[in-house]
Amino acid sequence: MNGILNWNVDPVIFMITDSFPLKYYGALFACGLLLGYYIVRGIYKKEHLSLDNLDSLLVYVIVGTILGARLGHCFFYEPAYFFKHPIEILLPIQKVAGVYKFVGYQGLASHGGSIGVLIAMILYCRKYKVKFLWILDKMAIGVPVTGAFIRFGNFMNSEIYGKPTNGNWGIVFQRDDMIPRHPTQLYEAFAYLLIFGIVLYLYKTERCRKADGFIFGWFLTLMFVARFIIEFFKENQESFENDMIINMGQILSIPFILIGVILIIWKSKKQEVI
Repeated sequence: MNGILNWNVDPVIFMITDSFPLKYYGALFACGLLLGYYIVRGIYKKEHLSLDNLDSLLVYVIVGTILGARLGHCFFYEPAYFFKHPIEILLPIQKVAGVYKFVGYQGLASHGGSIGVLIAMILYCRKYKVKFLWILDKMAIGVPVTGAFIRFGNFMNSEIYGKPTNGNWGIVFQRDDMIPRHPTQLYEAFAYLLIFGIVLYLYKTERCRKADGFIFGWFLTLMFVARFIIEFFKENQESFENDMIINMGQILSIPFILIGVILIIWKSKKQEVI
């Protein structure tokens, strides 16, 4: 008896119209964003903070995530194609047989999404006069759950999967091939849920909670160290990565790890939290 699971789920839940599908990925992405929002909302309520601008925060996060993730994919992974097809960067369409068709966004990069959210938070903090690191500490608790749901969506889509296991175990993504592979989407999803538990524990520690940026530093470090390690088990997303010692996902993770470590050290010395 082996440990191979055959996976062949239709990524489309149902067709809303003849040309507009509701997909698991989009549904899970939206659920993840909303769940992350309600986690942060719960923190606000627990601390008796005003909820006046919290709905605006959700809008900033959604726009920053989607816009950043889309631009990140276009510029980090397929710049040559999208420079030739600029209309497809922001519109969910693609030219097929000379005719533009709705295909949804065919590429979103999590590193681009992270950058987009940070920029959105800068704009949010400037408008509503909120401390930047303070709000990032709050968001650091909800974001890992959102990230986990996005990876569950990738799993339902049979995409961003891992390298062959070379053994009698793994998941066969039958929509692509019949090779048992590492389910790296699930590796990431469960890693993010574990990180959620860690940052939530830190938040419940008063000294950690009072050192603005300390929780966010741990979030960055843990999230992107996990991403860096799991990338070793992933198939490269683009062919140009095949000749690289480490792939694009790992290269883009390094700055986030460094920023996280710097924040941890800085806040540890300043606030004596560890």
